[in-house]
Amino acid sequence: MSEPKKTPAPAAAGGRASTKKELPEHFKAYKHVWVFVEQERGQVHPVSWELMGAGRILADKLGVELAAVVVGAEGETVRNAVAESFCYGADVAYVCADPALADYRNEAYTAAMTNLVNTYKPEILLLGATTLGRDLAGAVATTLLTGLTADSTELDVDADGSLAATRPTFGGSLLCTIYTLNYRPQMATVRPRVMPMPDRVEKPLGKVIELPLGLAEADIVTKVLNFIPDRESSKSNLAYADVVVAGGMGLGSPENFQLVRQLAQAIGAEYGCSRPLVQKGWVTSDRQIGQTGKTIRPRLYIAAGISGAIQHRVGVEGADLIVAINTDKNAPIFDFAHVGIVTDAIRFLPALTEAFRKRLSAHSRDKLAS
Repeated sequence: MSEPKKTPAPAAAGGRASTKKELPEHFKAYKHVWVFVEQERGQVHPVSWELMGAGRILADKLGVELAAVVVGAEGETVRNAVAESFCYGADVAYVCADPALADYRNEAYTAAMTNLVNTYKPEILLLGATTLGRDLAGAVATTLLTGLTADSTELDVDADGSLAATRPTFGGSLLCTIYTLNYRPQMATVRPRVMPMPDRVEKPLGKVIELPLGLAEADIVTKVLNFIPDRESSKSNLAYADVVVAGGMGLGSPENFQLVRQLAQAIGAEYGCSRPLVQKGWVTSDRQIGQTGKTIRPRLYIAAGISGAIQHRVGVEGADLIVAINTDKNAPIFDFAHVGIVTDAIRFLPALTEAFRKRLSAHSRDKLAS
């Protein structure tokens, strides 16, 4: 007697389609978009306002409030950060002010943030992918047992209201969109200069909700003994430069990279490089542009001998004008450059530098860079 023929089980649908979208009941009360306003030594990091602009778009799509989250010591610095948050689009500000929060310490800031989240329940929480923001975001996500998409380059919400956070992956060769479907809050960090800076509009102080830290100084293991400022005052300011000149492997040697520096000097610009030059030790890491380096949004970006792989593209595509110089007419950088010049950068850069030197006075160079 033959055995009955077995029907194979249908293959499970892959990807997001096979994931349950229904939120657990206790997460359905989570609403609104929050932005962590990062501040150190009395200064708010500009990425916080960039995220307020992105958060405003998400909040409007979801029909919810946009909130600023300000953590720090009681005093003028916190009050100013709260006031500025309304000028950059916040509907409400959540504040945790305590002397123990005067300096950033992971334990204290994580306690403050998780207490705020558990009390007021946001559905989306955005932080800057700075040194401080990355440290805090990872600790908060781990404590809350939720998902975190790091170094996002694009934020959106899909048809069912889920946060869609896009970031490069596989060494920068692909872009992927990540969802946190069954947990709240949905968290993402975004690097400085990825999002455009929104316009500041003078507004009065709005609704402010305060929550005590609930943690005594004696309970915090880490102590701040002293603050020593960074002695590397000569480090680059690539992220906020208006004009940037960069070089890649197409220059052939570290000696030829001097051509990039000379052009940058001639037009009052910052200079940078692609990742391979840092890996070879030709240029210091603070000059690297791309996914694993700096993200820039200059008015003018000149790229010499850079192929334009995805990991570099995500770091520069916010520039107003991209001029690419490469001998390979099929180089990926020509797919997103506004002006493409197919020539040898080693010969072209000196000629371009000399032309600028003849036409630009010192005053003109300063004006171009500003």
